[in-house]
Amino acid sequence: MAKAMTKEEKYRQMLDTPVEKLIPRLAVPTIISMLVTSIYNMADTFFVSQIGTSASGAVGVMFSAMAMIQAIGFTLGMGSGNYISRSLGSRNEDVAAKSAATAFFTGGIIGAAIAVFGTLFSRQLVYFLGATDTIAPFAQDYARYILMAAPFMITSFVMNNILRAQGNAVFSMVGITAGGILNMFLDPVLIFGFGMGISGAAIATMISQIVSFSILLYQCNMQKGCISIRITKFTPTLGMYGEILHAGLPSFCRQGLASVATVALNFAAGPYGDAAIAAMSIVSRFMMFVNSSLIGFGQGFQPVCGFNFGAKRYDRVLDAFWFCVKVAVVMLTSFGIIAFVFSRPIITAFRREDAEVIRIGTLALRLQLATMPFQAWVIMVNMLTQSIGYGFRASLVAMGRQGLFLIPALLILPGFLGLLGLQLCQPLADMLTFALATGIVMGTLKELRQMREHEAGQAQPQPLKPGA
Repeated sequence: MAKAMTKEEKYRQMLDTPVEKLIPRLAVPTIISMLVTSIYNMADTFFVSQIGTSASGAVGVMFSAMAMIQAIGFTLGMGSGNYISRSLGSRNEDVAAKSAATAFFTGGIIGAAIAVFGTLFSRQLVYFLGATDTIAPFAQDYARYILMAAPFMITSFVMNNILRAQGNAVFSMVGITAGGILNMFLDPVLIFGFGMGISGAAIATMISQIVSFSILLYQCNMQKGCISIRITKFTPTLGMYGEILHAGLPSFCRQGLASVATVALNFAAGPYGDAAIAAMSIVSRFMMFVNSSLIGFGQGFQPVCGFNFGAKRYDRVLDAFWFCVKVAVVMLTSFGIIAFVFSRPIITAFRREDAEVIRIGTLALRLQLATMPFQAWVIMVNMLTQSIGYGFRASLVAMGRQGLFLIPALLILPGFLGLLGLQLCQPLADMLTFALATGIVMGTLKELRQMREHEAGQAQPQPLKPGA
């Protein structure tokens, strides 16, 4: 277990350590967490795919519900986390503690409501999410336990971001990876060993989420130097929610629209059969895995960015951004090239028995991989604007990829180009989002440079007046 630093040591680390050393140090644990999370998401898809094409499609259908649950967790977690980073940067620890408690208990309440109402109306829910008559029974079995885990999923996302915001990425990693590894172990045991089928996959996810929740709660409340989560700090005021939602809205736009886009994708793929729904689900899960390493790296950037912005060290904010852009483009381009070459074997590994799933998924995957360098730029622009509290601009970028551009594309392109149009929707949305992000970040970088110059001028000794 990593030794916990005092609050003063963390403050000096955030302001004094060179960004090219500090960001990787904070990012490595988060990258591991994101990769493990993505791997166990793919493990769910892989093991369930062995049951059949309709079962594989059921995971894709319920993925949209899980994306919405994650959207709530990310909104509260990223919103409070960014607020915490800026508050600690300006040495306001009481506000940081109130932000953490408010996000945590609000997430628990919302998660409990989702569990109750989602379970009561699970049949209506799976059809609303795009299930076909053959997929619906599998989706209901899967949904039952996933919905029960909602309170633990949301609060775990909140605590994960609270820990990272304080520079405690290693503690966050321990909780997330422990649950993920447990899930990968339980999947085959429950699905095949105990003959529980798709319900076994959902139960494995539920158990792993409860374990992660327990570990993260311990880390938050028992580790030295961490902000404790206390009910006495719960501050459900309009002002507090305004701060959290202002910073967290981009995450909700990104994750929430991902959920809506998944529903739209399921409906758009429906006319081409269960094979199309299953293929696009597999592609979506794999693309999440490819992007997870960069998102993990970017989450090492965010506390550095927010902390230094709060401390008015705009020079370090700019240095950190450009360092991350360079790493991001190289990272995703390299991953994209390798995955492009092996696209067919990747899809085949999930659904070897279904040639139609392989045919549809291989082309869809290659088309999405071709836009990887542009996705790297978009992700870093989104993280910069969100971390410094530019909520509206960050929300626009977040909405672009899976909202402003993808959903209209899903409604239009398949009607003109058929199945090829379905496969082209995401790459087209990525390119349009790249253009939008570039336009937005140019103005933001100009403002940061002006702030940097202003602070540099303030720091310079003023010339003495004549006669002084």
